[in-house]
Amino acid sequence: MREYAGVEEHWGAYERAKVLLQSIPYDGTSTWGKGADGGFDAFLEATENMELFDIETQSEVYQQGVNILEVIDEDSNPEAVFKAVYSKTQELLKTGKFLSFFGGEHSISIGIIKAFYEKYENLSVLQLDAHTDLRPEYHGSPYNHACAVYDASQNANLVQVGIRSMDIEEGQYIQPGNCFFAHEMHGNEDWMNASIARLTDKVYLTIDLDAFDPSIMPATGTPEPGGMGWYETLRYLRRVFKEKEVVGFDIVELAPHSAHKAANFLAAKLYYKLLSYKFEDHGK
Repeated sequence: MREYAGVEEHWGAYERAKVLLQSIPYDGTSTWGKGADGGFDAFLEATENMELFDIETQSEVYQQGVNILEVIDEDSNPEAVFKAVYSKTQELLKTGKFLSFFGGEHSISIGIIKAFYEKYENLSVLQLDAHTDLRPEYHGSPYNHACAVYDASQNANLVQVGIRSMDIEEGQYIQPGNCFFAHEMHGNEDWMNASIARLTDKVYLTIDLDAFDPSIMPATGTPEPGGMGWYETLRYLRRVFKEKEVVGFDIVELAPHSAHKAANFLAAKLYYKLLSYKFEDHGK
């Protein structure tokens, strides 16, 4: 088993680690660009070549301890993946450690989010994404990547940021006032205050990397023009972590490409930033 960021083994030892990192390299329902099953390995390689002092927070968050768990390798069918992920997340939530997940495609989030909203009353799910992902089912399954947050929309307070692609039928499932479209966000930051105001105290964060503009994140299954920038996203996420209690997060849809290795590094840096923000004030 590799150590997170290539650090000495003792930093990530399970007993002392405050963070668990669960990989779920499933890519069975993606409908255009494939490759998200290789995302975690590319992410880990990038972390091993990343400076570990975070200038913004003046911290080295790896010292909190990040333990990489055994991979969830179920891939027989979407329902089986959902059940495996849901069951494992329920088990991990009993550990009391901070949980982080890395895909794979966005369908892996369905089981994770279900376990979280069952544990945390009045939970908000904050989704950064190019796509609404609100289909009740797609290609015959409710566990398709196009259905990633439909269940969340029915059972939690879903806030969607960066959206710029959807099917007309999905509009009926958008929670009123909780969807922030990319074209409305462009050129101002009013959306930050407005979206944070829509969040409850406890937040689960799910980030599809296609939320970012393809100029900086081309290595994803369905890139969409007009996405979010690096620094505006970080400003926003730091505020979310400061003003709310983020109880867990996932990052999905990194589909590595040999010509776009910077995208792997973006994913690695984003993960490290999220942990740096979580533990900036010694965690909540």
